[in-house]
Amino acid sequence: MRCFLSRLLATAGITLLLALPPLAVVRAQTTTPAAPAAPAESLIPLPQASPQVVLKQAVGLTNITVDYHAPSVKNRTIWQGLVPYGQVWRAGANENTIITFSDTVRVNGKSLPAGQYSFYVLPRSDQDWDLIFNRVTTHWGAEGYQEKDDVLRVPVVPEASAHHETLLYWFSDLTTGSAHFNLSWEKKTVSLLIDTNVQARVVAGITKAVAARPNDWQLLAQAADYLVQNNLNAEQALQYINESIRLQDVYTNNWIKARLLASKQDFDTAIVYGRKAIKLGDKDDDAFKSKLPNMRVALIEWQSKAY
Repeated sequence: MRCFLSRLLATAGITLLLALPPLAVVRAQTTTPAAPAAPAESLIPLPQASPQVVLKQAVGLTNITVDYHAPSVKNRTIWQGLVPYGQVWRAGANENTIITFSDTVRVNGKSLPAGQYSFYVLPRSDQDWDLIFNRVTTHWGAEGYQEKDDVLRVPVVPEASAHHETLLYWFSDLTTGSAHFNLSWEKKTVSLLIDTNVQARVVAGITKAVAARPNDWQLLAQAADYLVQNNLNAEQALQYINESIRLQDVYTNNWIKARLLASKQDFDTAIVYGRKAIKLGDKDDDAFKSKLPNMRVALIEWQSKAY
């Protein structure tokens, strides 16, 4: 009977299905479910509500990097609202705000070693705010923040400012070796003075370079010129320029010596070297011709002070 049914059903194309055990029949008839669709938002590139900003600034010989996420006001109350007074704030959005210094700096006169720091703000309603450099850089915002990990706290007085819709870090008042580091949001700004002590580093670099190449008259002249321009180590500058002139007596190093002597109020001798520099200069040299008018003006000024 079973064989007869098999032959009969074969004409309907279901021989294989009839031969399967009952459980296998069920499995064969079951459709494999489709994989769940990925969430729509993961497939659409969307802008961040608080976009990431990486700010880089060279101050002297030091590189400073600020990596933060910048929230916007969006008609919200910021101070004593979104940012409560008396609580440590991440000074941005999302992850910690991270500040990196390539060299040791002074922040409002206090030393801060080279390295990477989380940056926090402790705002207050009735006293100075604290700007905080913390050694732990792996927290999410202020979660897990501990005061014992602070490397430096600097008290500052917040200032009223023009409206800044988006939180902004920026540098101002840049000099050879210092700058103001500012945070502005809504209608408040706080600032720090960062001093890189660049002159000490340059002098150390000059000393090292001259020691390596003591017979390079141009290097000696360059070293002396930098010291003269920045009123540094006048006696060392005099040694460098005298050795430069001994190795190669040209108008450039004689003029550097003239300026150095004038800075030491030795105008009589400065005039001697100034005139010598003008005499040694090549009247067909464009670089010399461009400097000549200022050299003559300086000589006249020194003469008025010498006599």
